[in-house]
Amino acid sequence: MLFQVRMDVKIPAHLSETEVNDLKSREKTLAQQLQQSGKWRHLWRIAGQYANTSIFDVASNEELHNLLLSLPLYPFMQIEVTPLCRHPSSIHDDDR
Repeated sequence: MLFQVRMDVKIPAHLSETEVNDLKSREKTLAQQLQQSGKWRHLWRIAGQYANTSIFDVASNEELHNLLLSLPLYPFMQIEVTPLCRHPSSIHDDDR
């Protein structure tokens, strides 16, 4: 199942630079692992914002939910999920 996920990050000002750097480092590591596995298919930064839009390819709503909960920055994110399906006018044989 494909999902478009927008993540807007708002890290509280009270966190120390060390805490923020640790969160960002762990987030990057997990994001790259999920991309290598094919579950996090695409990741784009939204210019001028601390936000991204991504495409996830997972087996179920529950898998996506658990994956998002596992992100180190999750507590500081506002997330919008949009389920996707193939468009009948697409010229591509698959969505990869």
